[in-house]
Amino acid sequence: MFETRSIAPDVTVRIVQPGDAAVLAEAYRRNREHLAPWEPLRDEGFFSERFQREDIERRLIATAAGEGYPLALVDGTEIIGRFNLAGISRGPFQSAGLGYWVDRNHLGRGLASAAVGAIVAEARDTLRLHRIEASTLVHNTASQQPLPGRPARLAPGSAAAHHRGRRNHRGRTVTGASILPA
Repeated sequence: MFETRSIAPDVTVRIVQPGDAAVLAEAYRRNREHLAPWEPLRDEGFFSERFQREDIERRLIATAAGEGYPLALVDGTEIIGRFNLAGISRGPFQSAGLGYWVDRNHLGRGLASAAVGAIVAEARDTLRLHRIEASTLVHNTASQQPLPGRPARLAPGSAAAHHRGRRNHRGRTVTGASILPA
């Protein structure tokens, strides 16, 4: 099980709880414009407390099954980011994917790097994963910075980006990094 980790004064990474729904919905509303270029298209319902509560419940069922860990980046009582360790594969592969975002008002503090470091340590030491992979849009260099094994910079639209990347929901090229190499 993922343990709560302190990553900065008053800032922790912990598993999301059902009681976080209202605060998480507010965090998504507060960051709606900030996240729009990177996130899938969202309908209004996504930003509601009800949707967030139901999503948390689904994710906690996956956590109980050992399939993923929905994590909150918390400053005091405010959720200032979300990290998902998802798609955990056991057997010889022992891997997972990592996705994340940080509140627009807390950028530039090194919180994503510290959280990624804490999550990677927990995944390696407690969950015994061999590989964690994170994907970003090629032009989202800010989200690539916290990744220890950052992907090579690919020019958006380049032949290399099309070959080495894949397309997301908006037709943008996505690239990835293996954080815990196999």
